[in-house]
Amino acid sequence: MSVNTDRHESAAARYFEAWNATEPQALAKAVAAAWTADGGYTDPLADVTGHEQIAAVIAAAHAQFPGFVFRPLGVVDGHHDTARFAWELVNEADGSAPVAGFDVVTLTEDGRIQKVFGFLDRVPVTA
Repeated sequence: MSVNTDRHESAAARYFEAWNATEPQALAKAVAAAWTADGGYTDPLADVTGHEQIAAVIAAAHAQFPGFVFRPLGVVDGHHDTARFAWELVNEADGSAPVAGFDVVTLTEDGRIQKVFGFLDRVPVTA
């Protein structure tokens, strides 16, 4: 049984706000609001720590997939200081979603993200 709380929902909302920020100042502000100063992000393609490195990973994703947005899939499932949620990367022009995955996040007492463990469930095939 999960105990989903507003704290988990709020953390996920700030997370998606950061991942969908494309302007550098907005991105820096959103990352700072979502993560602790020493927070980290790890997925199969990245393992970074700190706001600057996290923002760089997000900016690189937008450079690789211009015109795409990250959208949550389903509900945020959380208990204690941990939450998990699924997401997809959606092309705003045609609605296709070539990338999808789920993330597990650990939160600090104030609800900011300490660490993200990301998993890629669907990735585009490259030639």
